[in-house]
Amino acid sequence: MNQTAKSQWKTLDRFVEINSRWVKLIAEHLETTEGKTVEYWRVERADSVVILTIQADKLLFPPPMYRPGVAEATLDFPGGRVPAEATPAAAVPAILKKELGVIESAIARIEPINTVGWAINSSFSNQKLYGFVAELHPTATVNPELIGAEYPVTPDGIRDLLKELTCLQCRALLLEWQNQVDFRF
Repeated sequence: MNQTAKSQWKTLDRFVEINSRWVKLIAEHLETTEGKTVEYWRVERADSVVILTIQADKLLFPPPMYRPGVAEATLDFPGGRVPAEATPAAAVPAILKKELGVIESAIARIEPINTVGWAINSSFSNQKLYGFVAELHPTATVNPELIGAEYPVTPDGIRDLLKELTCLQCRALLLEWQNQVDFRF
Protein backbone atom coordinates (compact mmCIF):
# COMPACT_ATOMS: atom_id res chain seq x y z
CA MET A 1 0.00 0.00 0.00
CA ASN A 2 1.14 3.56 -0.71
CA GLN A 3 2.56 4.90 2.59
CA THR A 4 1.36 8.45 1.85
CA ALA A 5 -2.23 7.30 1.28
CA LYS A 6 -2.14 5.18 4.45
CA SER A 7 -0.89 8.10 6.56
CA GLN A 8 -3.69 10.51 5.58
CA TRP A 9 -6.69 11.06 7.79
CA LYS A 10 -10.19 11.42 6.37
CA THR A 11 -12.22 14.58 7.04
CA LEU A 12 -15.70 13.59 8.21
CA ASP A 13 -17.16 17.05 8.72
CA ARG A 14 -16.30 20.67 9.46
CA PHE A 15 -18.35 21.98 12.36
CA VAL A 16 -16.70 25.39 12.88
CA GLU A 17 -15.16 27.87 10.44
CA ILE A 18 -14.41 31.41 11.54
CA ASN A 19 -12.82 33.75 9.00
CA SER A 20 -11.03 37.02 9.64
CA ARG A 21 -8.55 39.10 7.72
CA TRP A 22 -5.69 37.49 9.67
CA VAL A 23 -6.69 33.91 10.25
CA LYS A 24 -9.20 31.19 9.49
CA LEU A 25 -10.08 28.95 12.45
CA ILE A 26 -11.37 25.50 11.51
CA ALA A 27 -12.74 22.67 13.65
CA GLU A 28 -13.32 19.27 12.07
CA HIS A 29 -14.02 15.68 12.92
CA LEU A 30 -11.33 13.48 11.37
CA GLU A 31 -11.00 9.74 11.05
CA THR A 32 -7.49 8.46 11.81
CA THR A 33 -5.82 5.63 9.91
CA GLU A 34 -6.84 3.38 12.81
CA GLY A 35 -10.53 4.27 12.29
CA LYS A 36 -10.83 6.45 15.40
CA THR A 37 -12.85 9.70 15.15
CA VAL A 38 -11.11 12.76 16.65
CA GLU A 39 -12.05 16.41 17.02
CA TYR A 40 -9.32 18.60 15.55
CA TRP A 41 -8.86 22.37 15.54
CA ARG A 42 -6.47 24.16 13.21
CA VAL A 43 -5.77 27.54 11.66
CA GLU A 44 -4.97 28.66 8.15
CA ARG A 45 -2.75 31.73 7.84
CA ALA A 46 -0.70 33.50 5.21
CA ASP A 47 2.96 32.53 5.08
CA SER A 48 5.51 34.67 6.96
CA VAL A 49 8.79 36.32 6.07
CA VAL A 50 11.51 37.18 8.59
CA ILE A 51 14.45 39.31 7.42
CA LEU A 52 17.93 39.45 8.89
CA THR A 53 18.84 43.03 7.94
CA ILE A 54 22.53 43.92 7.77
CA GLN A 55 24.24 47.25 7.31
CA ALA A 56 27.95 47.84 7.87
CA ASP A 57 28.37 44.40 9.48
CA LYS A 58 25.58 45.00 12.01
CA LEU A 59 22.21 43.26 12.32
CA LEU A 60 19.48 45.91 12.59
CA PHE A 61 16.24 45.49 14.54
CA PRO A 62 13.13 47.60 14.79
CA PRO A 63 12.14 48.66 18.31
CA PRO A 64 10.66 45.85 20.43
CA MET A 65 6.96 45.41 19.71
CA TYR A 66 4.18 44.30 22.02
CA ARG A 67 3.17 40.67 21.31
CA PRO A 68 -0.31 39.81 22.65
CA GLY A 69 0.48 36.07 22.63
CA VAL A 70 3.16 36.49 25.30
CA ALA A 71 1.84 39.78 26.76
CA GLU A 72 5.15 41.62 26.41
CA ALA A 73 7.29 43.55 23.97
CA THR A 74 9.92 41.40 22.27
CA LEU A 75 12.97 41.99 20.11
CA ASP A 76 12.35 40.47 16.68
CA PHE A 77 13.86 40.75 13.23
CA PRO A 78 11.68 42.65 10.74
CA GLY A 79 8.94 40.39 9.48
CA GLY A 80 5.42 40.11 8.23
CA ARG A 81 2.88 38.19 6.20
CA VAL A 82 3.21 37.38 2.51
CA PRO A 83 0.31 38.94 0.59
CA ALA A 84 -1.74 36.42 -1.40
CA GLU A 85 -0.58 37.85 -4.72
CA ALA A 86 3.14 38.00 -3.82
CA THR A 87 6.07 35.65 -3.48
CA PRO A 88 7.99 35.62 -0.19
CA ALA A 89 10.96 37.39 -1.83
CA ALA A 90 8.70 40.07 -3.29
CA ALA A 91 7.32 40.83 0.20
CA VAL A 92 10.76 41.73 1.62
CA PRO A 93 11.06 45.38 0.44
CA ALA A 94 7.61 46.34 1.73
CA ILE A 95 8.31 44.75 5.11
CA LEU A 96 11.64 46.59 5.42
CA LYS A 97 9.91 49.86 4.48
CA LYS A 98 7.20 49.33 7.10
CA GLU A 99 9.44 48.13 9.94
CA LEU A 100 12.71 50.03 9.41
CA GLY A 101 11.70 52.82 7.00
CA VAL A 102 14.18 51.44 4.44
CA ILE A 103 13.42 52.32 0.81
CA GLU A 104 13.93 49.67 -1.84
CA SER A 105 16.90 51.47 -3.45
CA ALA A 106 18.76 51.21 -0.10
CA ILE A 107 18.78 47.40 -0.39
CA ALA A 108 22.02 46.16 -1.99
CA ARG A 109 20.86 42.55 -2.17
CA ILE A 110 18.42 40.02 -0.82
CA GLU A 111 19.40 36.37 -0.33
CA PRO A 112 17.13 33.55 0.86
CA ILE A 113 18.08 31.61 3.96
CA ASN A 114 15.64 28.81 3.15
CA THR A 115 14.13 28.30 -0.30
CA VAL A 116 11.44 25.89 0.92
CA GLY A 117 9.09 27.28 3.54
CA TRP A 118 9.35 25.76 7.01
CA ALA A 119 6.14 24.68 8.72
CA ILE A 120 5.61 26.91 11.74
CA ASN A 121 3.44 24.36 13.57
CA SER A 122 2.41 21.61 11.15
CA SER A 123 0.00 20.04 13.61
CA PHE A 124 -2.04 23.21 14.07
CA SER A 125 -1.33 25.54 11.15
CA ASN A 126 -0.65 25.58 7.40
CA GLN A 127 1.62 28.63 7.77
CA LYS A 128 5.17 28.47 6.39
CA LEU A 129 8.17 30.61 7.31
CA TYR A 130 10.62 32.03 4.79
CA GLY A 131 13.84 33.73 5.86
CA PHE A 132 15.96 36.24 3.99
CA VAL A 133 19.09 38.25 4.54
CA ALA A 134 18.88 41.80 3.25
CA GLU A 135 22.11 43.71 2.96
CA LEU A 136 21.70 47.47 2.92
CA HIS A 137 24.09 49.77 1.07
CA PRO A 138 26.66 51.02 3.62
CA THR A 139 25.75 54.66 2.92
CA ALA A 140 21.97 54.17 2.93
CA THR A 141 20.17 56.27 5.50
CA VAL A 142 18.20 54.43 8.14
CA ASN A 143 16.14 56.54 10.53
CA PRO A 144 17.75 56.02 13.97
CA GLU A 145 14.31 56.35 15.62
CA LEU A 146 13.28 53.14 13.82
CA ILE A 147 16.29 51.16 15.07
CA GLY A 148 15.59 49.32 18.31
CA ALA A 149 18.86 47.41 18.49
CA GLU A 150 22.05 46.64 16.57
CA TYR A 151 24.27 43.59 16.95
CA PRO A 152 27.63 43.07 15.25
CA VAL A 153 27.85 40.25 12.72
CA THR A 154 30.53 38.43 14.68
CA PRO A 155 30.48 35.21 16.70
CA ASP A 156 30.36 37.27 19.93
CA GLY A 157 27.62 39.53 18.54
CA ILE A 158 25.48 36.56 17.53
CA ARG A 159 26.07 34.87 20.90
CA ASP A 160 24.94 38.06 22.69
CA LEU A 161 21.92 38.33 20.39
CA LEU A 162 20.86 34.75 21.11
CA LYS A 163 20.70 35.70 24.81
CA GLU A 164 18.07 38.34 23.95
CA LEU A 165 15.97 36.68 21.23
CA THR A 166 12.98 34.77 22.56
CA CYS A 167 11.23 34.37 19.19
CA LEU A 168 11.84 30.79 18.03
CA GLN A 169 11.40 31.74 14.37
CA CYS A 170 14.01 34.51 14.65
CA ARG A 171 16.41 32.20 16.48
CA ALA A 172 15.97 29.38 13.95
CA LEU A 173 16.67 31.64 10.98
CA LEU A 174 19.66 33.29 12.68
CA LEU A 175 21.17 29.88 13.51
CA GLU A 176 20.45 28.51 10.03
CA TRP A 177 22.11 31.54 8.46
CA GLN A 178 25.08 31.29 10.83
CA ASN A 179 25.53 27.60 9.99
CA GLN A 180 25.53 28.06 6.25
CA VAL A 181 28.92 27.63 4.61
CA ASP A 182 29.54 31.36 4.16
CA PHE A 183 27.18 33.16 6.54
CA ARG A 184 28.50 36.57 5.56
CA PHE A 185 27.95 38.24 2.19
